[in-house]
Amino acid sequence: MRHGKKFNHLGRKTAHRKAMLANMACSLIEHKRINTTVAKAKALKQFVEPLITKSKEDTTHNRRIVMARLRQKEAVAELFRDVAAKIGDRPGGYTRIIKLGNRLGDNADMAMIELVDYNEIYNAGKPEKKSTRRSRRGGSKAAAPAPAAAETKTANEEEE
Repeated sequence: MRHGKKFNHLGRKTAHRKAMLANMACSLIEHKRINTTVAKAKALKQFVEPLITKSKEDTTHNRRIVMARLRQKEAVAELFRDVAAKIGDRPGGYTRIIKLGNRLGDNADMAMIELVDYNEIYNAGKPEKKSTRRSRRGGSKAAAPAPAAAETKTANEEEE
């Protein structure tokens, strides 16, 4: 039975698990992507995303909270300096887990976990999306393609 089991214990004692996740989080912040097992990647995602959210607001209190979890001064400095500046406008979902297949030695499911905003190859094909909100009034959907057609028409006229 799984009564009260909120997170994956990863087959380790508490101190070992906390130290391992702290070291993996520091490596993720330093290298922007790491390869690990799927279970550890999922546990790391739950561990590191609240810390990244804390880093968006640079206060002494938030730095102390993050330092207590990560335990490496250089990683905390890079998190608050570089990573927070890059993900400042993102409302969540700072990491991405990509499954890689099975490890040769023991057939464990492997995955790559990365910081989303640092993958230029994956984000290159997508144009920068405007942050718009839906209006509460019932706007017609037929009106939306008309400006796009007008924009292409003006682009074609400019070429001539």
